[in-house]
Amino acid sequence: MAGVQSSSRYPEGSALQDPLSRFTCPVCLEVFESPVRAPCGHVFCTPCLQECLKPIEPVCGVCRSTLSPGSRAVDLEQQIEMTETTCDGCDKKMYLSKMRSHAASCSKYQNYIMEGVKAVTKEPPRNTRNVPNRFTFPCPYCSEKNFDQEGLVEHCKKYHSMDAKQVVCPICASMPWGDPNYRSANFMEHLQRRHQFSYDTFVDYDADEDDMMAQVLLRSLRDQ
Repeated sequence: MAGVQSSSRYPEGSALQDPLSRFTCPVCLEVFESPVRAPCGHVFCTPCLQECLKPIEPVCGVCRSTLSPGSRAVDLEQQIEMTETTCDGCDKKMYLSKMRSHAASCSKYQNYIMEGVKAVTKEPPRNTRNVPNRFTFPCPYCSEKNFDQEGLVEHCKKYHSMDAKQVVCPICASMPWGDPNYRSANFMEHLQRRHQFSYDTFVDYDADEDDMMAQVLLRSLRDQ
């Protein structure tokens, strides 16, 4: 989405931590809009949390614990107002609080989002039911297998946080249009940004590629 200005330095060859991750909603993957902290400690945009609460027995998409209305995350609101970022499309600098409205009108940012979606998709199979197992995944770095999504994230953070080798994301590869040959340049950053939230809560695996891409773009450009 954007780059946050920072003076932090990382050891050569280490997997970089995404500086935006603490300001990013695990549902819409955008900067928090009216952030709310759920009782389990995870933070969501207010509209995203409202969507998560619609099922009869709502659960947190990150930790799968019982979900209930949270409280306003004032600390994050203040940080978002004070943190500068740069648009990945046009390189314009602004505060994080302005990024959503800017993205809605920045054609270069919209192109950036679409190119990113196209880069990790491939021709959809005729039968979307004939897809790889989406419930357990192997570690792309070692021989360990049978991790659920949360387990894979924790395993890689614990044992492979310094591994800079380019690998294929097994979670993305299991999606209906995931490319099993696409190697992530920074898998740890990708894993922590894209897979902290359970896909099963929101992804319609039977939607065709155009519909899914349209949903991704619409969600990424949602205005304040």
